[in-house]
Amino acid sequence: MNGMLGLRLASRAAMQSLAHNGTEGVACLSTASPWNLCSSGPATAASSVTHWREVFEQKGISEPLLSAEHIVSHVLGGKTIHSLGAEALTRLLTGSQKQIIWDLCARRLEHMPVQYVIEEWDFRDLTLKIKPPVFIPRPETEELVSLILSELASDEKDRWHSFNQTSGPVFLEVGCGSGAIILSLLNSFKQSLAVAVDKSPEAVKLTRENAERLGVHHRLQELQLNVISDACELVRVCGAVDVIVSNPPYVFHEDMSGLMPDILRYEDHDALNGGVDGMDVIRAILHLASKVLKDNGKVFLEVDPRHPVMIENWLQEYPKLQLSYQATHHDLYGKQRFCILQRK
Repeated sequence: MNGMLGLRLASRAAMQSLAHNGTEGVACLSTASPWNLCSSGPATAASSVTHWREVFEQKGISEPLLSAEHIVSHVLGGKTIHSLGAEALTRLLTGSQKQIIWDLCARRLEHMPVQYVIEEWDFRDLTLKIKPPVFIPRPETEELVSLILSELASDEKDRWHSFNQTSGPVFLEVGCGSGAIILSLLNSFKQSLAVAVDKSPEAVKLTRENAERLGVHHRLQELQLNVISDACELVRVCGAVDVIVSNPPYVFHEDMSGLMPDILRYEDHDALNGGVDGMDVIRAILHLASKVLKDNGKVFLEVDPRHPVMIENWLQEYPKLQLSYQATHHDLYGKQRFCILQRK
């Protein structure tokens, strides 16, 4: 959303939010800001970033510099603050630009994640629409997509290469959220078809919207289904697939209270809470895999670092699922984050 119309809508929404929550936030912000709603003092993009970083630091907002940079660059139509160039950074802001920056920063001061504030986010080479309370894609999930592409390129290389020419692997994503994973895969496999499911109507709607914006909606079927309670319906409508991928809810229930305030206040808890052992949805996915995955098809999961061993042990108790644990991969922080399984 780089156009001024979209920014004005975001600005209007911010002011409605502040009005709804009373005048305390406005008063606090006005005293901290060198320009408030009535101010017309000069400011540049660079000085705006400096100012709002300081305000965010004072108010305990996480990632204060990045938050300020994302908001200011978004208002000026840039992807990042560095993409704007020296001239744009030192040019005086218009009154309208200052107003919009103020409004968006006011939302950030309410601990709203910056992705929700600017209503979009880059994931790999895609720009996605992001709306609360739909789960915000993380950098680790970009690693998951890279792992999938690498595995499909190297394992059974001839098979996947031929798919790229005439047809493509059929994907199923469980818990699609904004559509980040499945849309990235469809963007890479130009002939593939996919099914994306989520229990959240907001997530299904957002995935559909992003698919339409990216022009892949004709290759994607979005379904509002719960992989646990609607498993039979999902098997019926999904059919056989080559690959199942998921970044499921995997936070242990007892760990939920320790998440950052930004997350707890705005993001969908159902997209995070994996139950007592974080495995509720993971187990449902593996049961589903035994029914819809083609022979030699694969499952790719993003999980808690404690889960790989738990999944391996659990599979030993359910040999009838005909799933073998293939590998565990680490994320950039060295944590065991990704699991690969295969149907025998």
